[in-house]
Amino acid sequence: MRWFEFDLREFQRYEWDYVFEEFFANWNLFSEIKTCQTFLAHNTLPLTGNFSHSPFYTTVRQPMLKSTPMKISHLSLTNFRNFIRLEIDFPEGPSILVGQNAQGKTSLLEALYYLTSASSPHAASDRQLINFLALKEAPPFSRLVAEISKAGRLHRIEIRIVLESTTPTRDQRLKKEILINGLKRRARDLAGGFNTVLFLPQDMRVVEGPPGERRKYLNNALSQSDPTYAATLIEYSKVLSQRNALLKRLQDRGNGGAELQFWDEQIAEFGSTLMRARMIALEQLENNASKIHRKLTRDRESISLEYTPSYHPLDLPQDQLGLPLSSDLNWSSISREEIRSGLLETLSKSRREELARGMTILGPHRDDFRFIVDGLDLRAYGSRGQNRTAMLAMKLGEVDWLHQRTGEWPVLLLDEVLAELDPHRRDDLLQCVGNVNQAILTSADLSMFDRDFQDEANIWEIEAGTIKSFS
Repeated sequence: MRWFEFDLREFQRYEWDYVFEEFFANWNLFSEIKTCQTFLAHNTLPLTGNFSHSPFYTTVRQPMLKSTPMKISHLSLTNFRNFIRLEIDFPEGPSILVGQNAQGKTSLLEALYYLTSASSPHAASDRQLINFLALKEAPPFSRLVAEISKAGRLHRIEIRIVLESTTPTRDQRLKKEILINGLKRRARDLAGGFNTVLFLPQDMRVVEGPPGERRKYLNNALSQSDPTYAATLIEYSKVLSQRNALLKRLQDRGNGGAELQFWDEQIAEFGSTLMRARMIALEQLENNASKIHRKLTRDRESISLEYTPSYHPLDLPQDQLGLPLSSDLNWSSISREEIRSGLLETLSKSRREELARGMTILGPHRDDFRFIVDGLDLRAYGSRGQNRTAMLAMKLGEVDWLHQRTGEWPVLLLDEVLAELDPHRRDDLLQCVGNVNQAILTSADLSMFDRDFQDEANIWEIEAGTIKSFS
């Protein structure tokens, strides 16, 4: 083991997160120091490995961080969905937003989630987020501003969505501006600035839907916890697009190994980083979700997550790809370099098939994972209640997981979460939610919440985009 020396006086000038992100973001970092006090007393940091590129500093840095709640203190909306103007302060603990359908409950949660990545879980285009009355203004715009309490300091996130015309005769162009603490930033810079865990009724597609839904879920979760993963995902998408375009051009020729070699290396480089991150994340998420799932089912059922990559990083018989990997495998024993070299070799062997099909058939863009309860795949055999319980356990496990990786508790956002749950599971779920630092729940029926939970919660009523205290 080697020791990295640094000036303690310089270190104390910075926030913990800042120091690790700026100086150790691309190193394999492992600490054997048990407390921050020991760390400061030694004035040193133990490092092992070859300092190769790795996105997992967020995982191993966690024991070094002081656990702090991340919370939203204030939200301002202008022309967002059915909110013409909204100013609202959020307390700690649970808050319940009660109202009939189409009054703005889900839109409020959507606005909070939008602050994490500048992308909506609902809208196909950001244009849909602009209030329909504002579309008559010149220029039409929507604006979100949030004050976030993080590590004891207040941060400001502002996102502006503007429809502007370059000339009177041309179509309007959508422009999005992101400001963090008053400075212009890119959407990728939002990663980790404000973390949320959102449950929507349509999230059932993660359990029941096609593999793309599960990849999307995993990508969103990892992008919040690890800015390096978010950046790698963007680069991988660009490389994949370029490689697929080249494969289509080479279809008629039936060869092109030299031209594809560069893109093979890029796919393997970025793809191995994504795959290893997913392997470790699924192990951690399973550990958290399984505990909550046992509580929600009162120990009658057990859940596991099985990663099913398109390229298997372990030795398998030839042509045996895409098999589910057992959750009891020790993923930490598989290095990123082993995945990279194996994926590169497999891409070379699959070249003839890829040329024939004109597309990349191996890589993290074709990965999947399965929800297994008592040995059964929920996508094929799960009941509606089982699937909903599994997804809720996953979301609540994600809250703990984000805290473990970042040292900060995310804000939990739950939309109509109690629907379709029996009374026992409803009570158990509310008990779990009551332990979260800040949670915002929506419902059309306040009676679904027991009296004890209502007494502890801040309750609002919403109607036509206007929010007031519940009476």
